[in-house]
Amino acid sequence: MMQNTIQAVPSIFYPESDGKPMAETEVHRDLMIDFIQILKHYYKDREDVCISGNMFMYYEEGDATKSVAPDVFVAFGVAKKQRRTYLTWEEGRTPNFVLEIASPSTFKDDIEKKKELYASVLEVKEYFIYDPLGEIVPSFIGFRLNDGVYEEIDFVNDRLPSFELGLELGEHQGILKLYDPTTSDWLQTLPERAETAEERAETAEERAETAEERAETAEERAETAEERAETAEAELEKVLEEIKRLRRK
Repeated sequence: MMQNTIQAVPSIFYPESDGKPMAETEVHRDLMIDFIQILKHYYKDREDVCISGNMFMYYEEGDATKSVAPDVFVAFGVAKKQRRTYLTWEEGRTPNFVLEIASPSTFKDDIEKKKELYASVLEVKEYFIYDPLGEIVPSFIGFRLNDGVYEEIDFVNDRLPSFELGLELGEHQGILKLYDPTTSDWLQTLPERAETAEERAETAEERAETAEERAETAEERAETAEERAETAEAELEKVLEEIKRLRRK
């Protein structure tokens, strides 16, 4: 009699890479990295937000073909940790915000296939598409989900507001950046923050040197005043001695 054996159900392998380049050009790559770093710094004090990009996101358990890799995405309500892939059924949430950095070769996919996927399957609340080289029209567009359908976001002061982030996306000095309307400041990239910190350190050092110079000047003045006081005291003693001598005569 043949003995029955229990076989384990084969586990599904979810690839972490497709072997393709990270981005179309260095401009696309740098913008993607800068945006991720800016957002990570902005939300550095929150532990319930995942900020990433160029990482496979699987949205149907058991089917490794159901995946997408947003250039930049933000998901609220999930733990801040390192991930190799983003499995929506394990995280329990899909992204609130997605930014695709487009090019002529990707725009059709971004504006059609991905737009439909983000709206109907992943239900991404806000979706932005930006072409840093200005080779496609429109080169910058945003959508907000309303009853399962994307509606185009209107520009305000040449920027597209993101309700999900509480920030605005717009070009600053020819580069797509994030603007904080509560502080009226453009959020800085990592190199810009380093440069600002260096400038502040130099300013603080200059102030310290100035304060030291002022202290030395004050000390010198105090010494001069002390010397003058001693001189005046010596002259007074001479006068008193002269008065005494004259009285004795």
